[in-house]
Amino acid sequence: MGKGGGCVPSKKRQPAAALDGSATAEKNAPIPVEEKIEASAEVIEPALPSSVESKLKIFIVFYSMYGHVESLAKRMKKGVDDIEGVEGVLYRVAETLPPDVLDKMHAPPKDTAIPLISAAEMVEADGILFGFPTRYGCMAAQMKAFFDSTGQLWREQKLSGKPAGFFVSTGSQGGGQETTAWTAITQLTHHGMLFVPIGYTFGAGMFEMDEIRGGSPYGAGVFAGDGTRQASEAELALAEYQGKYMASVVKKLVQT
Repeated sequence: MGKGGGCVPSKKRQPAAALDGSATAEKNAPIPVEEKIEASAEVIEPALPSSVESKLKIFIVFYSMYGHVESLAKRMKKGVDDIEGVEGVLYRVAETLPPDVLDKMHAPPKDTAIPLISAAEMVEADGILFGFPTRYGCMAAQMKAFFDSTGQLWREQKLSGKPAGFFVSTGSQGGGQETTAWTAITQLTHHGMLFVPIGYTFGAGMFEMDEIRGGSPYGAGVFAGDGTRQASEAELALAEYQGKYMASVVKKLVQT
């Protein structure tokens, strides 16, 4: 046969039958699994376990010169952490006295592992416990300075409806265990916060008379004496209870 006579089909050409119906056949043919996966542009994120949930945050914000209030704060965190789904977070407020004055007052160094808090950060809390020593029946100037820095939060009422409580330190039994917390309520009132006292919910522990013990229906407390006395186990137990109580109250408010 002459060149190009057509007796032998060209290897570079489709047979006539394929030209007649292959387009339809290929269109209706099932796509291989591999091609389906490659063609899909959708990215499926793995489902997170249901147990991974963010915990409610109770900020424990305190000022402590000699460590008495700090000891209550740390024990209070333990109480908060004992309530499922709630976490206590410790914060310090800034010192306002210069280092040379603190040295003359024999104040120990601050625990730098506990971070300082800014006023704006309080918005992130689900509840706040404030701790401070007394100064003539009122909160110490360092804590008052911190409250004075919350003006923008007050203007915007960013703390309105947020539960809060107090715990204190005084030098003597008549030094302000109740009035220090009582006079601090004005700060919460202007912010529209909810004051959460412990009342007498601690039970028999609120009525024991066999040892000196700080604390009141307003909140936990410690007697510092001349500064050398440390918090007793009874005082620390009340602080731990207050942490649990506040955590339970906040949890109930969120669930309602």
